[in-house]
Amino acid sequence: MFLGQFAHTIDEKGRLTIPARFRPELAAGLVVTRGIDRCLAIYPMAEWERLAGKVASLPMTDRYARAFRRLVFANASDAMPDRQGRVVIPPSLREQVGLSGEVIVTGLNNYIEVWSPEVWSRECERVENDDSDGERWAVLGI
Repeated sequence: MFLGQFAHTIDEKGRLTIPARFRPELAAGLVVTRGIDRCLAIYPMAEWERLAGKVASLPMTDRYARAFRRLVFANASDAMPDRQGRVVIPPSLREQVGLSGEVIVTGLNNYIEVWSPEVWSRECERVENDDSDGERWAVLGI
C-alpha cells in the first residue's frame, strides 16, 4: 500500500528516487504514465496489468474511451528501479506535466502520483477550499 507524500528531486539525468517505503512493491517493475490530472502516475506491474485490462475492455466505438486509451497507453513507459531505487522518467512525460528539480511524490493506495510542487499546492488548495467536495464524495458512497 502506498501512503503519504514526500518531497524528492528529479536529477539532471531525469532520474526520480522512489521513496524507500515504496520500493519493495516496485522491485518487480513499474509503469509510469500520464495521470488524469497534471501529474504522472506510477503503477506496480501487477496493478498496471489490472488497469490495462480494464482500459482494453472499453468499447472502441466510444470516443471518450479512445481518448482515455491514448492518454494512458501512448504516454506509458515501463521501467525497473536501479539499486538506489531510482527510475528514469522519460523527457516527454516530464515536459507534459512540468517536472524538473523538486517534485512531490504521493502514495494513493495502489499507485503513486508525482507532481510539481506548484501544481500539487494548487490542487491541495482547490480541494480544501471547495465546499462542494463533501457532497461529491457522498455520491461515492464513502
